[in-house]
Amino acid sequence: MSAPHTGTPARAPATRPGPAHAGPAPVRRAGVGTEAFRAAARRWTTGVAVITARHGEEVFAKTVSSLCTLSLDPLLVSVAVSARSPLAAAVRADGRYAVSVLAGHQEPLARHFAAPGAGRARGPFPAAPMSTRTTGAPVLEDCLAWFDCRLHTELPGGDHAVLVGRVTAAGAVPGEPLIYHHGEYRTLADPHTPPTGART
Repeated sequence: MSAPHTGTPARAPATRPGPAHAGPAPVRRAGVGTEAFRAAARRWTTGVAVITARHGEEVFAKTVSSLCTLSLDPLLVSVAVSARSPLAAAVRADGRYAVSVLAGHQEPLARHFAAPGAGRARGPFPAAPMSTRTTGAPVLEDCLAWFDCRLHTELPGGDHAVLVGRVTAAGAVPGEPLIYHHGEYRTLADPHTPPTGART
């Protein structure tokens, strides 16, 4: 005859009542205001470049931070500018543009071409020597790198136009870049310079 069982019986694990309908949690969408968008975008650190174009006797230039290398086959880069910008109109009409990547010492040029109306001239800009490479689009002298492009396509980008260029020539030299972070121009050696105005 076996001894009587004196242990306590095992208890089933406690369960919590679940929702009547199982499924993914609803996604809550919060509206994003312009200021919140700008505040977030200002934390994205970029290089600084100047896009340049020529149409007839006029030369156009604008400081940008939207340069992007897109493809190696074919060689493509893109840059975004205001869709209503005279520079965008010049690129559409002439079919070519250049992008000059600025070196650390070229911060005055970045500020100059960021100012509204400062990037349009009949003939050369006295304070910004430029030369041509392959397409005839002007390239800033003494820049860190450059891309000479023919317009490949234009993509809509809201209030901006995304100009995709097929690179016909490019070059680079050693040096420190000019960078842009949180509304300020900076360099790798000296990361703090005075705040700058808004740029397109």
